[in-house]
Amino acid sequence: MPVPTIDGLTLPTTVVGSYAIPSWLWAAYEKIEAGGFGEMDVTETENDAVDTAIRDQERAGVDVISDGEMRRQGFIVSIFRYFTGLRPLPPRRKVGILSYDGHTFYEPVDRLGAPEGLGMRKELAYLKEATARPFKLTCPGPLTLATQIVKGGPYRDRVEVAADLAGIINAELRGLAAEGARHLQLDDVFQSFSMDPKILVDLYNRCVEGVKVERLFYHICFGTLEGFSFSERSYRSLFPAILGVRADQLVFEFANRELAEIGLWREFDCPKELGAGVIDTKSFYIEKPEVVARRIHKLLEHVPAERLWVNPDCGLARMPRYIALAKLRAMVAGTRMVREELAGRRSGPPSE
Repeated sequence: MPVPTIDGLTLPTTVVGSYAIPSWLWAAYEKIEAGGFGEMDVTETENDAVDTAIRDQERAGVDVISDGEMRRQGFIVSIFRYFTGLRPLPPRRKVGILSYDGHTFYEPVDRLGAPEGLGMRKELAYLKEATARPFKLTCPGPLTLATQIVKGGPYRDRVEVAADLAGIINAELRGLAAEGARHLQLDDVFQSFSMDPKILVDLYNRCVEGVKVERLFYHICFGTLEGFSFSERSYRSLFPAILGVRADQLVFEFANRELAEIGLWREFDCPKELGAGVIDTKSFYIEKPEVVARRIHKLLEHVPAERLWVNPDCGLARMPRYIALAKLRAMVAGTRMVREELAGRRSGPPSE
């Protein structure tokens, strides 16, 4: 089946990547981790989970969907199984609410490698057969992955770790492009251990060097694990350096910050598309379509409609499925309201 594309649509709607995890998948995780599933059982479970995520996004009417990242536990946790050169370390904190210091960390014992890739070609192959809608594939960025890796071995600091991770990611993205992917997204956090935006730009550009696709996305978030951020919740320090990334679209959070800093687009005359978060993924409040439409109108005061995409602030994996679906439906409905208004303005008053 050919990979579908999107062309000529005003205010395309999409997701950031992850989708809400069904209750039965949580239960399956427990049995999988206990060794109770065979290889075919795991594949069947993952395929069913992807089908669920696809179906919900299609039901909501999202224009460019994802596979919900259903084959990845904890966004990046399961990706570490693909790496060589790392030794797992026990979590630094095991008591209390799960947060960033409660995951397994890794110590380098050699140069990092991923001889079998990062598993995303399997995701692409399944998506091409599972949906007729345009879709994007998402990949954790080098700084995000480096949060779980301490310095050691051949690496003096985490920035050096991230530099090697960028090469591994680049090979993965090149492979996806060669196999027909059209929309690729890198997800990164503006990390406290590397707050120089020039480093962020350089690492992204290394990741996408030579990657030829229809559209490259760059999602930069503040962290969302259990609703907690990982860094200062401001994009201002990224500008104007961030304009140097070889991405077609920047994907930013806005809804949970009351659209703060949207003026940066006009202030710095940003030529890139904006994937604007209009749905708060850190709140159980289900936005009404009118709320979404009002947020989009505010965005259009600073970003031309032809360069604006609409999405949630971040992934939906930390939300109950019924809320995630309701939020996506509201996002699509609110976007349609604005599209109809824009179409009416273009057509003008009826001729006499």
